[in-house]
Amino acid sequence: MKKTIGDMQWKDYKQYFKARYFLYGFMIISFYSILKGCSSDDLVEAEPELIVEKDNYKFGYNLTNYRVVNDTIRSGDSFGVILEQHHLFYPQIHHIAEKTKEVFDVRQLRIGKPYTVLYDKGSLQNPLVFIYQPNKIEYVVVEFCDSIIAYTERKFVKVVEKETFGFIQSTLSETMEDQGLPTQLIYDMSDDIYAWTIDFSRLQKGDNFKVIYEERYVDDSIYAGIENIKAAFFEHKGESFYAFNYINADSKNRTDYFDENAKSLRKAFLKAPVQFSRISSRYNLKRKIAYYGNRVRPHKGTDFAAPIGTPILATANGTVTASTRKGGNGKYVKIRHNATYSTQYLHMSRRMVSVGDYVKQGDVIGKVGMTGNTGGPHVCYRFWKNGKQVDPFRQKLPDAKALPLRLKPDYQAFIAPLKQQLDSIN
Repeated sequence: MKKTIGDMQWKDYKQYFKARYFLYGFMIISFYSILKGCSSDDLVEAEPELIVEKDNYKFGYNLTNYRVVNDTIRSGDSFGVILEQHHLFYPQIHHIAEKTKEVFDVRQLRIGKPYTVLYDKGSLQNPLVFIYQPNKIEYVVVEFCDSIIAYTERKFVKVVEKETFGFIQSTLSETMEDQGLPTQLIYDMSDDIYAWTIDFSRLQKGDNFKVIYEERYVDDSIYAGIENIKAAFFEHKGESFYAFNYINADSKNRTDYFDENAKSLRKAFLKAPVQFSRISSRYNLKRKIAYYGNRVRPHKGTDFAAPIGTPILATANGTVTASTRKGGNGKYVKIRHNATYSTQYLHMSRRMVSVGDYVKQGDVIGKVGMTGNTGGPHVCYRFWKNGKQVDPFRQKLPDAKALPLRLKPDYQAFIAPLKQQLDSIN
C-alpha cells in the first residue's frame, strides 16, 4: 500500500525534506554557474558569417562575376570546334569569325597556346567571351554577348635589369646554359652583337664575357623573354670587345651595337652561315685527299659541320641567283650581294628560297643536309669576289656605317656609366 505524507513519521519527514532541499539547491547552483559562465555578448544570438568573393581582375574582367573555363589548343582544334564545345553553333560561329577577322584571324590558333571562355555565372549554356593568348604578353578578346567585338591587348610588363659574366670552358652556348642563362641571350650574343667580329667556332678556354641585359616579366613573376641587351664585353684571345646598344638618330632611330670608340660592330657579312657550328674543313687550294691517291684536290669552300636540319643563314643582304640541285654540290643556293661579292651554300637537305628572292642578312635560306658528294652533314660555304672564289676569312670585308661625328659626344656620354658598370662586374 502506497504511503502518503499523512502516514509518515517524524523521521520520514526529515529524510523527505532533506532530499527535496538537496535537489532544489543543486538546481539553483547549476543554473547560477551557467549564468556566471556566459557574458552578455554570449547571450546575443550570433549572426551567420557572410562570405564575399574577392575581386579577381584579369584580361580586363572581374572573373568573380563569371564562370571561367581555362584550356589549351589541342591537335584538331579550331575556332569553330572550340565554340561548338562551348554551346555555340553555326551560323553564329561563322558570323563571329566574319565580324572579327580584321583583328583576329581564327586560322592562327596554335597547338599548346592557352585560351579562356567566360560564361554567364547563372547559366551553364551561355558563353560570353573567348580569350586567346598567342604569347605570354599579348591576348586577343572576342566578345559575343550584347554585340560582337574583338580587340588585342597587352599585359603589363615589368622590365628587370640583370648582370652576368662567365669564363668559356668549351663553347659559348654550353657555358651560358650551365649558368642557367636564357637561350635567347645566347643567340643575341652570338648572332646579333658579335656575329661579325668573333668567330665563335674558335673560342679558347679562358675567354670571358660580361653582359648587362633586361628581362621581361608579366604578372610580376612569369618570365617573358629578353627585352634588350644594354651592353656587353667579350675577351677573346686577349683582345677586348665592348658593345653598347645605342639609338642611331641617323638610321630612323634604329638601335645598333657600337664599340667604345663609336665604331659599329656590324659587318657586311656574317662570320658563318650556321649557328654554333665548327669548321670541319677550310679553304685550301693545295688539299690532298687519300681517297684520290693523295692527288691535289683544291677545296674552294669552307665546311661548317652541323646536324641535319640546322638552319642555314644568308650571310649578307642580296638576291638569289640560283636555287637548284647539281652533281656533287647537291642542293644549293647562290646569292649575289652586289657587283663585287656573291656567296654559295652547298649540300642542303632543303632549299627555302627561289631565284629572284631578295634576302636579308640572317634570313633562313635552307637546311643543312648531305646531298651531293659529302661524307657527313655540313654546309660548304663558298665566297666569290669579283667572280673568283676566295677564302672569306682572309678578306678585308666592309664595315657598316660608323656613327656620324656630330653624334659621338652624345654617344660617349651615354656609354660612360655602362662601361663603368661592365668593368665593375666580377
